[in-house]
Amino acid sequence: MADHPANRVLLGYLRAQARRPTSPVDSTYAIDEWQLHTHPDLLERLGELAPDGIPVIPLFGVPALATNGIVAAVALGTSWLMVRLPQLPDGLETQDPIPPLSDHGWQSVSAWQSEIPAAEGKERLTRLINDALHHARSLDQ
Repeated sequence: MADHPANRVLLGYLRAQARRPTSPVDSTYAIDEWQLHTHPDLLERLGELAPDGIPVIPLFGVPALATNGIVAAVALGTSWLMVRLPQLPDGLETQDPIPPLSDHGWQSVSAWQSEIPAAEGKERLTRLINDALHHARSLDQ
């Protein structure tokens, strides 16, 4: 993934925040040898939203979804899902943008969509993740 130019800004952002665990306690909250920069519940949520066959991959302590070597979605902090899409569909609860990612086609949405019923929120986010994966595939052409 590091080779693809479409990932350059995201990987630079994540790399700048990345920390190696420095104690056994830190290792409890680690992913692929990096301190986890996502709440464990959000890591689980991203896994629930991922389509079958698309694994959650670790990137500098952040869980991500990718296709054809291009990252399409990442989970950050306690409630942010960042998706790579030119525009978000209407009706989603958004989060504050995260520069420099927002300057390069990354959109911030709430991972929980608390303003709508849970099942509907999960359905909308699942569609959003699928759209982001489809968009990422188009970037590889």
